[in-house]
Formats: sequence, structure tokens, C-alpha cells
Amino acid sequence: MDLKTMTEKRSLNGEITRREFCNCLVATSAGLLVTSTALASKSSGQQKSTLTYPAFKIEGADRLVPGSSLNFTYPNPNDPAILVRSVDGEYYAHEQKCSHKGCSVYYERAGSRLKCPCHRGAFDAESGNVLFGPPTRPLNMIVLEMRAGGEVWAVGRSIRGG
Repeated sequence: MDLKTMTEKRSLNGEITRREFCNCLVATSAGLLVTSTALASKSSGQQKSTLTYPAFKIEGADRLVPGSSLNFTYPNPNDPAILVRSVDGEYYAHEQKCSHKGCSVYYERAGSRLKCPCHRGAFDAESGNVLFGPPTRPLNMIVLEMRAGGEVWAVGRSIRGG
């Protein structure tokens, strides 16, 4: 039986062969795999990138008591940032601009979160992840380095979200 006869037969009864079905299934699966892999690598590339800047000593960080915060600027004088010392003594720093509309966030000890007064958004003080409100992406983090004598230095910025 030649190809023309097979095509005519198929069009008459409307059925496809098992081989045709399997070929179609394999091709579709391969296409979906390639597409999903490409999308996943693209989105993960947008999730987080770290930028290095000159090291900057955060003055007063060594005297910061657990459960409090300190405002500073980094990497430039026009870039507000906030340093939080958690109740367990760990340091975390984030850009102070809300990822929603750029309002200044402040530390709220009671909920261990950074709050935005403009639109009632909130972020986790440690991770910078959105807790609630209109923001859809986390706060950018300031990369910290602990040095001798309890000094805290800002050494970079981690851009998060898409």
C-alpha cells in the first residue's frame, strides 16, 4: 500500500494509526519540554541578580540593639536603605523604597516586618518578601558583610523580582 492510498483510506474513515498518534504525541511533548525549559531559565534569570559596589561601613550598626532598625544610604547618597537587627541579633538590610510605588518603608518590631504607609503593604524584615498589600515583588536586598569589632559593611545589592 502506498502513501496516497493510506491517506485516502484515513480520510475516509477519519481514524489515525497508532504510529501517527505516537509520532504526534512525541513531537508535542518535545515542543512543550523545550518551551517550558526556555521559560523557566528566562524567569529564573530575572529572579535575582547581585550587583557589587564599593564596601561601605554602616555607622552605628554595631550599637544597634536587637529588634530595632537604622536608616542609611547605599550605594549612593540618594539611595535610601534600612538596616534591621532582628530579635535574635541577625542583621538584614533592604532598599527602603517600596517595590509598589517607591514610598519609604519603616520597621515595625511587633510584626518583624517592613511596612509601607502609602498603600498598606508589608514585607518580611528578614527576607524582604511580600507579606500582604499591593506590592507584587520583594524588596531588593543590600548584601552585608560582618567585619572585626562588630562592624557591618554594605558590599552589594541583590535585585529581586522580574
